[in-house]
Amino acid sequence: MQRSPIQHCKQCGNRVVYRIPDDGDTRARAVCPACGTIHYENPLNVVGTVAVWGESGEYVLLCQRNIEPRRGKWTLPAGFLELGETTAEGAARETTEEAGAQFEIGAIFTLMNVARVGQVHLYYRARLLNTHFQPGSETIQARLFSEAEIPWDEIAFRTVKETLDCYFSDRRRGRFEFHTRDIV
Repeated sequence: MQRSPIQHCKQCGNRVVYRIPDDGDTRARAVCPACGTIHYENPLNVVGTVAVWGESGEYVLLCQRNIEPRRGKWTLPAGFLELGETTAEGAARETTEEAGAQFEIGAIFTLMNVARVGQVHLYYRARLLNTHFQPGSETIQARLFSEAEIPWDEIAFRTVKETLDCYFSDRRRGRFEFHTRDIV
């Protein structure tokens, strides 16, 4: 699912050419032959939370997707980071938009590199303040699951499954760490 290459200059509208710029770069970039603008293509950041409930965080908030890709599958509340947001602010916004949850955001928990689709997924731990959810339009339903109740075969994305695996493993050990993974 690679993104389409840039075809036109964002500055002047002329058709770009892919070549290694003359500025010492080592990668082919979209370069405008008319105005000289070099267009860089960078990964998209996906941000979200592992929002938990219970004295020892035994329940995790999952959202059933109401949009493609993977409509009807379960995911952690997450989405694309917007310009002008920190990753924590974006994770909090997505959790509010998708689940309508009230929570306190905690430390960053996982960083998942998904190079084949040009994405980096970052999940923060969060503590739910109550169990009242008001899902937005992108969510069919938001609900809490214990580890044994999670519909593992219905999880939408591998980054979510890996993050949940890390969460429950750390919870059993009684110590939460920061995790990084490369999803290939």
